[in-house]
Amino acid sequence: MKAVGYRRPLPIEDPASLVDLELPSPAPAPRDVRVRVRAISVNPVDTKVRRGTSPAPGETKVLGWDAVGIVDALGANATKFAVGDRVYYAGSISRPGADSEQHLVDERIAALAPASLGDAEAAALPLTTITAYELLFERLGVPKGGGEGQTLVIIGAAGGVGSILVQLARQLTGLRVIATASRAETRRWCLDLGAHAVIDHGRPVAAELAAGGFGPVDIVASLTRTPQHYAEIIASLKPQGRLGVIDDMAALDPMLLKPKSISLHWEYMFTRPLFATSDLAEQGRLLAEAADLVDAGRIRTTATANFGAINAANLRRAHALIESGQARGKVVLAGF
Repeated sequence: MKAVGYRRPLPIEDPASLVDLELPSPAPAPRDVRVRVRAISVNPVDTKVRRGTSPAPGETKVLGWDAVGIVDALGANATKFAVGDRVYYAGSISRPGADSEQHLVDERIAALAPASLGDAEAAALPLTTITAYELLFERLGVPKGGGEGQTLVIIGAAGGVGSILVQLARQLTGLRVIATASRAETRRWCLDLGAHAVIDHGRPVAAELAAGGFGPVDIVASLTRTPQHYAEIIASLKPQGRLGVIDDMAALDPMLLKPKSISLHWEYMFTRPLFATSDLAEQGRLLAEAADLVDAGRIRTTATANFGAINAANLRRAHALIESGQARGKVVLAGF
């Protein structure tokens, strides 16, 4: 089968940073379904793994943690789907990625893809939807239908996770949603997705909130460059506020949170599949809920760029855009 991967970490400008491959077709484990991949999307985690993880000598690592495709084989104990079903999922970082013609995924973390979206548009959703959903409802503890009178600030709201988090917060809670963005096009994007207001994270966040008349806020979801904004986030939060983070940080001083009794919540959407938690199937359930929201017209795809067929050249272009920090929404690819 065709696939795309790498043999050693290299800058994305190097043609060997991602290469086209021919690999054997994989055989499903008992709870797996095998999916004939139709479309994928690219996330920051793809670029981080490519830059920082070396495959074993002589081996090639396949990336990709967002996929839409057709089930073409079932594991011995797989009962959730039938051959021919169209599914979407994010997979597990501990397994080979979905940048391949055929891919294995545990059936419990997949769901039927939104019927109202094409393959590429649906492929933009799984990883970011899981991340945003878990962060908002499970880590930060916002109840569905709740949050009235409270304000959520989303730092980096125009990115993949932020683009879904804005929509989930508006559709499923009563929170006032303040997005941050630094360019005219990303400000418009956040407002189009439903943010009540947008402030500029290129300026001090606390001052921007004060200038907008918002004052101290209840919850901050910091999705990018948290160390850069950390002091401003703390200044922006009310006493006993909540801070949710997803990005990688070499150091973060938790003692700065103590005077206000601010709680810190980490979200890593791979935790459930990585540790095979007892509630592993919750990821498949929430993706099914998200598909229903999409088909009801309440949530829309966040795909903003289609880079064409799934091959090394196009994936290098996608990785380069992600690494530039200029991406808005999600980059997708479709077909081999």
